[in-house]
Amino acid sequence: MKKMLIVIGTVLILSIVFSGCLEKYKFEGTGTIVFIDIEGGFYGIVSDEFYYGTKTFDPINLPSEFMEDGLRVKFKAILWYDYGFHMWGRPVVILEIERLDSF
Repeated sequence: MKKMLIVIGTVLILSIVFSGCLEKYKFEGTGTIVFIDIEGGFYGIVSDEFYYGTKTFDPINLPSEFMEDGLRVKFKAILWYDYGFHMWGRPVVILEIERLDSF
């Protein structure tokens, strides 16, 4: 029982520490969903502004309802710490995403 409490406490402490460290890698912006026709095809985001030296992002958790080429979106994301599978754009985890009204 004591070991279990130590493990749980350690996990809680590490999650608090790392959540603060990752805060600087969060960003929000607007952009366009694009279908990239390489490696079997996938969807990415081309943002309107540069973030972390790029405008292209490879969301690892893009909801299926946003997989629409040319769709304008507003999003909040955090940089993924690992290399991307697609070798296109910076990998990100989508925290929030919404459709923008098209005119």
